[in-house]
Amino acid sequence: MYESGFFAPWAQLVTGALTGLVFGFLLQKARVTRPDVIVRQFLLKDFTVLKVMISAVVVGAVGIYAMLALGWIDGLQVKNAALLGNAVGGAIFGVGMAVLGLCPGTGLAAIGDGQRDAIPGVLGMLTGGYLYALAHPWLTEALVKPLDLGKATLATQTHLSPWWFIVGLAVLAGAGFFALERWESTRSPRSA
Repeated sequence: MYESGFFAPWAQLVTGALTGLVFGFLLQKARVTRPDVIVRQFLLKDFTVLKVMISAVVVGAVGIYAMLALGWIDGLQVKNAALLGNAVGGAIFGVGMAVLGLCPGTGLAAIGDGQRDAIPGVLGMLTGGYLYALAHPWLTEALVKPLDLGKATLATQTHLSPWWFIVGLAVLAGAGFFALERWESTRSPRSA
């Protein structure tokens, strides 16, 4: 709950809506609102999804920690590192994404892009979310509490600045993008 009631302040809602609109536009321009692009990622035939997601993680990490360093935000709400729950949830998410060809973000963006076949998938995601909410107490005991490391991050566990990890991630991403581009160029048919 927020101080003003159930919803966040209007400025925050408008900022979130504009950010979502821009992110959805970028997803559409990158073609990751198309299930065939996502399925080809799982088949290791098209790495567009990987490039978009890693770019989003790096830009997001730089943006969030820059805003934190500048004092524009007060702090981070770090969730517990529940290893078993994350592994099981990630597996379910991955299977669902491979079967549907969309994840929640790309599913909503696909609907915005006019792809009606995404509607049943998004309704299925909402149903799954509702069922998860019903099973949450049991799942917490079975999957979250075992192997829960608490509010652990790489920075807190190593006592290093988060910027070391952000720079390392950016360097790895750049090297990975370079290697992917070279590998993809050797696999694509050459024009005469």
